[in-house]
Amino acid sequence: MSVDTTIEASRRAPRNLQQRRSWVRRTLLTRRAARITAPLLFLLLWQLIAPMIPSRILPMPADVAREMWELLLDGTVVEAFSISLGRLALGFALALLAGSAIGLAMGMSPRIEALLHDFVVVGLTFPYLIWGLLVAIWVGFEGQGPIIVVFIAALPYVAINTSEGVRDVSKDLRDMAAAYDVPNARVVRHLVVPSLMPFFFASLRYGLANGWKGLVLAEVFASQSGAGYQIVEFRDYGNFEGVVGFAIFFAAFSIVVERLVFGRLSRRVFRWRPTSAGPVEQISETA
Repeated sequence: MSVDTTIEASRRAPRNLQQRRSWVRRTLLTRRAARITAPLLFLLLWQLIAPMIPSRILPMPADVAREMWELLLDGTVVEAFSISLGRLALGFALALLAGSAIGLAMGMSPRIEALLHDFVVVGLTFPYLIWGLLVAIWVGFEGQGPIIVVFIAALPYVAINTSEGVRDVSKDLRDMAAAYDVPNARVVRHLVVPSLMPFFFASLRYGLANGWKGLVLAEVFASQSGAGYQIVEFRDYGNFEGVVGFAIFFAAFSIVVERLVFGRLSRRVFRWRPTSAGPVEQISETA
């Protein structure tokens, strides 16, 4: 091999390495690729780890997939989730209305904030399991216990985010409104509410997520129907494939709500915001 050939090969090596890195960034680091490869890696790890556990508690992926398909065909999933989602919608709607009103009052009145702050903090930290057991004692297993737990679980998150959003409004604008004797109703409508949007979406996300977790626990301990109760029934009958399958249905529901509801709604409401994507994200979007 001649000297010129060696020099040319040494020059090509960095370019080839750079091209390979560019290909990896364009293919493996895109958002779409990450969303596909992450579940595949999870299934691969599951397939490798499951045989090492000498128990039926962690069944093989193929067995779980077969059980999930049968549960879809016989209507078990649709029936259980329709009951749970109805409870979630009603309980969270009530929490959203009450929590927004409480948060507005706390943010605009220091006296009300001092009066209710400790109750909101207790609501944020109180275990859902205890709420489920208490509600089961108070209203029984056939009442509206799960809806009450959803309301209690989501309310403090909505209230605290709303109050923080009100306090985040520019003090200069609020002082100007007070100097010109602008009515409180107009201040709330034209100044406070537009500034609340980021905090409102945060309250939606966290409130709904915590309401959903509280609902499942309530259905486990204080209900005889719904997705949470169905998991308990599978466990009692030793159907561990059904338990894991319903856990995957829960995860799929969370992803669908985040991407199809919150993601699209957030992009629509905040479309006026400038994007500040880095180099990898820009390549990802154009790939």
